[in-house]
Amino acid sequence: MFTSGDFSRISGLSIKALRLYHEAEILVPKLVDRDTGYRYYDHDNVERARVIVLLRQMLFSVEEIKNLVQRCGDDVDALAFFESQRTELESRIRQMKHAKAALDEIVESERHALTLIKTQAFQIEEKVLPAVTIAGLRRRGQYAEIGAAFATLGRAIGGLVAGKPFGLFYDGEYRETDADFEGCFPVKREKSLKEVAFRQLPGGRAVTMIYQGPYHQVGRSYAKVLSYINEMGYHPLLPTREVYIKGPGMIFKGNPKNYLTDIQILVNY
Repeated sequence: MFTSGDFSRISGLSIKALRLYHEAEILVPKLVDRDTGYRYYDHDNVERARVIVLLRQMLFSVEEIKNLVQRCGDDVDALAFFESQRTELESRIRQMKHAKAALDEIVESERHALTLIKTQAFQIEEKVLPAVTIAGLRRRGQYAEIGAAFATLGRAIGGLVAGKPFGLFYDGEYRETDADFEGCFPVKREKSLKEVAFRQLPGGRAVTMIYQGPYHQVGRSYAKVLSYINEMGYHPLLPTREVYIKGPGMIFKGNPKNYLTDIQILVNY
């Protein structure tokens, strides 16, 4: 028989790992001295240790290794186990790819927002907004409740999201408690979902201005945009739009002083 030290060298498992696998009843020594507590291993243990090392290299957890060695009596049993684990691993890989794509979008979005903060003069502009396919949730309530609409909508449409969230505001005046608004996302395609309105949002000529700061102070920028519209003799159209270039994230609230909102008011002549 082999001492723990000798068996550690033979198996490639540390003394600490041998103790762990013994306690987990995965690799039980042939003999444990009652007086000293020393562990002794035999050739059968060598074969079991070889299997454990192989499974560790395949990134199986201790619990998964225990499950395998207890359930599988031969290679046929092991094959079925490995096939089920491969299916699960493929599912994890798909999930991680989706997570990476979402993270890439967040990183790119933050870079774009930081560039705007550093370089943009935030002047009034006239633009032609293209038509866009959107998913929307229309609500009545306080303006701050649009955040909850975005959260609900984001969970419902998932991977269909194709751009920044934006709000549509249908009232021609400020309403404290019963504002008529719609939380929206651009989407890759339409889909039939209960309570979610998929449609084509028309484009058109718009007067726009990017506002930097907390949402409750956006009124000054609206004043500039509406003054420009009046000076040019344009007629503002409802609903007005707010595209949230940078705002509270999914995890961190961030600094409201750095929030970026693109105010967009469609006009006709």
